[in-house]
Amino acid sequence: MAEEAAKREIDVSEEVEDVEQGEEPGAGKLDTTLFAAESFEDLSNDISLKNIDEEFLVRRKSTSDSYDNDVSANEPEEREDVFELPVSSSPTKDHRTGSTEVDIDEVRKQRAETVLEAERDSTSEDASEPGWVLHKKHVFILSEAGKPIYTRYGNEEKLVTMMGVMQAIVSFVQDNDDNIRVICAGKHKFVFVVRGPLILVAVCYGNDSPSQLLVQLNYVYHQILSVLTHSQLCRVFEQRRNYDLRKLLAGTEKFIDNLMNLMSTDPSFLLGAVRCLSLPGSVRDIIGQTLQQARAKDLIFAIVVAHNQLVTMVRPKKFILHPSDLHLIFNLVSASTAFRTAESWTPICLPKFDNTGYLHAYVSYFDDNCPACLLLLSIDRNSFFELSECKEKIKERLERHKCLEAITKANRKKSYTIDQTGIPDLWHFMYKSRSTAQFTSPEIGAPYVTTEERERLFEEYLYLHKRIHSSLRPLKMLCHVGHKEMLIGWVTSGFELYTAFSPLSSKVTAMNAVNKLLRWIKKEEDRLFIINSYTF
Repeated sequence: MAEEAAKREIDVSEEVEDVEQGEEPGAGKLDTTLFAAESFEDLSNDISLKNIDEEFLVRRKSTSDSYDNDVSANEPEEREDVFELPVSSSPTKDHRTGSTEVDIDEVRKQRAETVLEAERDSTSEDASEPGWVLHKKHVFILSEAGKPIYTRYGNEEKLVTMMGVMQAIVSFVQDNDDNIRVICAGKHKFVFVVRGPLILVAVCYGNDSPSQLLVQLNYVYHQILSVLTHSQLCRVFEQRRNYDLRKLLAGTEKFIDNLMNLMSTDPSFLLGAVRCLSLPGSVRDIIGQTLQQARAKDLIFAIVVAHNQLVTMVRPKKFILHPSDLHLIFNLVSASTAFRTAESWTPICLPKFDNTGYLHAYVSYFDDNCPACLLLLSIDRNSFFELSECKEKIKERLERHKCLEAITKANRKKSYTIDQTGIPDLWHFMYKSRSTAQFTSPEIGAPYVTTEERERLFEEYLYLHKRIHSSLRPLKMLCHVGHKEMLIGWVTSGFELYTAFSPLSSKVTAMNAVNKLLRWIKKEEDRLFIINSYTF
């Protein structure tokens, strides 16, 4: 069986065309706009994460053992055939109001008042109710003293006892000079992360691997830092170990809720990359040049976003923004409708850029009918009015060149369909350029027409990603044939590609389709990616 599987690996690999580094679709022509390292790989280099994966996979039987004995013997029922190629080694402020002085305590008060007052999902639930345990993924945040801070479902006050048990488990293991990382109980995975004075716990029975859950918990932790900064968080608990952090986070739970919802459906977080709005390259160039020409004193980043998609970004030559920081910016804009009503001025900490202090963000939509939102991030806390004038100049030029109209049109079309690739058996794909930390994928269409089918497709991608990025046995290519589709994942030094085909497709046909898809993405890269990097 092992010899037969090895022979089939060669047959599959021979159908793949080599793509030279730097020639892959989406590679930047000059320096990159975003920090190229992905958050998942950053964490994968952490020894604690590596141990998590190894311990988890050993319990589930070694991948390599199952491969040598029977390719499909240890797979779930739906996974019929797997062939693997191993790797060869904010204060909100109207512009008509007065002083620009920023008081951090006042910021939190105003932010809490501007956030929508809608009730959070399932706030009346507690652990004793049957519906509470049916949620697929829970996230808990507590202090080292056991004080509840956040729960994704239910009310923290009703979960005090449960969070106390979590704190006791962490303390018990630490007393033995060890750290608890993951607990596997049947289909459930319990992942623990201790970050300074905070304990974060994820409980999940879905396809998410411990590594993927750890990435998600780190995003949640960074969301908290975006409000408080690491320095302030540590200082608060140094002064008072029993402090109730919910007082400082009041009104910001909505942002954590929204972040968790995004991570359950948006592949951006899984891939550690940013999706760009599909625009003609000439329009994107005009927008980038406009942001360049309208720079203000002490301006660090100028960013235009539309519905969690990056339109373009301008930065100083010596600074590069990490994708995870940009995801926090997207979450800030998408989680609150308050920014649509007035120009806003809010402090935000970008943990990957600098977790010890704030940047001050001017946030404003260009027009009520345009989804594009402008963010100007400055180190000067008193530059609100200067940035407001800067926005008017930017808006005037973009309107003159009909760029806002192009953004609105592109957003209305949402994305592109799989039919535009001209590949009959291809149902869906996700392509990431690793050198630029950007990714693209078409709108999800047939046969994934229901919510349940779309969720299932995302779970299949989670499985594919988990197997390829396994720290125990990382893979270069994986072909998985299931009952409902054939999945192919391919990772090189320049890109990552995840595809879904008809289950009746042959492997040779699928690999030829992959090569054709890469050529199509290369042809459309000016529209799908930010190729030119704009700097101040």
